[in-house]
Amino acid sequence: MTPLDLNGKTVLVTGGAGFIGSNLALAIERHYPRCRVIVADSFASGHFQNLRGFAGECLAADVSSVQDLHQLSELPFDFLFHQAAISDTTVADQQQMLRVNTNAFRRLLEIAAERSAPVVYASSAGVYGNSPAPNRVGAGEQPENVYGFSKLMMDHTVGEFLRERPDAHVVGLRYFNVYGPREAYKGRMASMIYQLSGKLVAGERPKLFSRGEQRRDFVYVDDVVQANLKALSASRSGVYNVGSGRSRTFNDVLKILSQTLGVNADVEYIDNPWPFFQTHTEADIAPTTDHLDYWPQFSLEAGIARYVQEFRDASLRRAA
Repeated sequence: MTPLDLNGKTVLVTGGAGFIGSNLALAIERHYPRCRVIVADSFASGHFQNLRGFAGECLAADVSSVQDLHQLSELPFDFLFHQAAISDTTVADQQQMLRVNTNAFRRLLEIAAERSAPVVYASSAGVYGNSPAPNRVGAGEQPENVYGFSKLMMDHTVGEFLRERPDAHVVGLRYFNVYGPREAYKGRMASMIYQLSGKLVAGERPKLFSRGEQRRDFVYVDDVVQANLKALSASRSGVYNVGSGRSRTFNDVLKILSQTLGVNADVEYIDNPWPFFQTHTEADIAPTTDHLDYWPQFSLEAGIARYVQEFRDASLRRAA
């Protein structure tokens, strides 16, 4: 499958100052130097430091604001990557979560349709809740929190949108546990890989829930960027999982980090305070491979090895 050439085109990335959005915006600039990249972000959780080296345009825009949506509607974009969202899974304000994540998305779909612009948007493995793994699109979609529900409603919105506009190109990507550079500003929502790395580097005792046997499908951010770019050439619209296709335990993560960093970890196991905590996620990526030509390039070991070097480099820059 030949990826689209974005040179000479205009791309809009909402949430482009966030973790995944900034990695995507910068990757587009690297691969397509003649592409005009416009980042829009509310800067509620995104950070300007994530865009170090970015040569494109940046707008302060909240997708839940009617005024800001009107501003975005006047941009002459050819493609839309929608990454903006409330991504804090512990937020309990149902109205706010649905307003920002779901309602705003409906309007963005309409804006993109007005200019026949393909849309790639961020969904989430949170839609599966604690349904048995492996997780397959169309099965076990029982979110445990309003964040997962808001993402599932986005996916349902796309289903209805495509029934009305069967020629539209809209692809939703259900991200599993993404980790990698530029997640530092996510705070407590940063990946366990980031948080455990920080503990180990600082010489602190890491903590894991229960006995550390919860399983996650960890996916390196470069593979998520790959999926986004390939989604523009997907053989069919719809919703797809984006993960590594393999689940690993938190104990696995801590062991790999300890070996990579050369640190002996004396782990403390604590009770899990979150009733909606997912115990086992694992992406069925066969349809993603078939229709997006998506092939994960990073095992957990390879991703951590690359990330730890980035983590060390960032720590050195902060200390300088």
